[in-house]
Amino acid sequence: MSAEDLRKRYEAAFMPNYGVPPLALVAGQGSVVWDAGGKEYLDLIAGIAVSSLGHAHEELGEAVSNQVMSLAHTSNLFINEQEVVLAEKLRELLGGEGRVFLANSGTEANECALKLAIKYGKANGRTYFVAAENGFHGRSMGALSLTGKQAIREPFGPFAIDVRFVPYGDADALREAVTDECAAVFLEPAQGEAGVVPPPDGYFAAVREICDATGALFVADEIQSAIGRTGAWFAHQHEGVRPDILTLAKGLGGGLPIGACIGFGPYGELFAKGDHGSTFGGSPVASAAALTVLWTIEKENLLDHVTAVGTLLKDGLAGIDHPLLAGVRGRGLWLAAVLAPGAGPAVEAAAREAGFLVNAVQPDAIRIAPPLILTREQAQSFVDAFPAILDAALNANTDGNTDANTDADAAALKED
Repeated sequence: MSAEDLRKRYEAAFMPNYGVPPLALVAGQGSVVWDAGGKEYLDLIAGIAVSSLGHAHEELGEAVSNQVMSLAHTSNLFINEQEVVLAEKLRELLGGEGRVFLANSGTEANECALKLAIKYGKANGRTYFVAAENGFHGRSMGALSLTGKQAIREPFGPFAIDVRFVPYGDADALREAVTDECAAVFLEPAQGEAGVVPPPDGYFAAVREICDATGALFVADEIQSAIGRTGAWFAHQHEGVRPDILTLAKGLGGGLPIGACIGFGPYGELFAKGDHGSTFGGSPVASAAALTVLWTIEKENLLDHVTAVGTLLKDGLAGIDHPLLAGVRGRGLWLAAVLAPGAGPAVEAAAREAGFLVNAVQPDAIRIAPPLILTREQAQSFVDAFPAILDAALNANTDGNTDANTDADAAALKED
């Protein structure tokens, strides 16, 4: 079936919240994908930082297939071995501590964290929450209440909880906002949907100190940043601090839907029987996939690989002199090329035309979050191609070509 036929059928069958995506992808291998017309692309999006091991990974496929043919689903009424081993492995990677709840997505992991924080707050007379301006924690009503992007919050308010927003990275503003009446602070180690915006050095240490001083819980949303994405298992480990509650998803399943909420110390024991649940959370199949991801990262030493290839990408892109490129930010294989105002959609479209998939996550930034197995040669090929991509985007804007921008804007709507 042609790509145009698929686009028409997609538009007729689905709600219009995503617009119509510009490509129909039909196959992948490693860090490469092919569209319905047979064109090849280097995938520098990885399903929004999801496909940690790339596409058609043999061991991941075997683990999922074997588990489906053995036991595909149990619900939470029964124990399955895969979920237990996965929870134990996550605890091991976090220093042997924490109690785990397994869900199906990042939004659900954050809903779990919010319920834990609400229960803590009610027991201790704490009435409000603090989160960051431009932060993103999900689109369900609880997670959306913590999301500081006004364009997607305002149409669905008012919300059931009191959330106060502060500028991201401003420790003084956070210190002023958090009192002994604050139940929890929800923050990302870097703001993914805002354009991979990192905080100043020492910010997470300051957050930890502020929460310790006031008794507020520190919740780290690592939906995008964890599972090796920044060259560490979890991004908060770069600053040597530990949150009270940690949320994970995306790269954990390597392409299968999974989320996790992990509470440390007494905050992992706040729920009583019946307080929370999930029919599909802890699925044997998703858990088998997640274990394969974790074991493969260890076996292939991908944390060091991510650091090395990420440095190559970041330094190579930063060394390009072009009027559309203002800089590069991020860490590991979670980067953003910062662009001239409004250039993001045109650069995304030009990259796609050149055979590279990137994401115009903001009008002035493209997000680069490839599979963790991206090779040095593949990374260098993008660096080498980027000047011509920027030239093409500049020419497209100069010529007033808006069709490609419309497609890229639609793709940019696809968030967690």
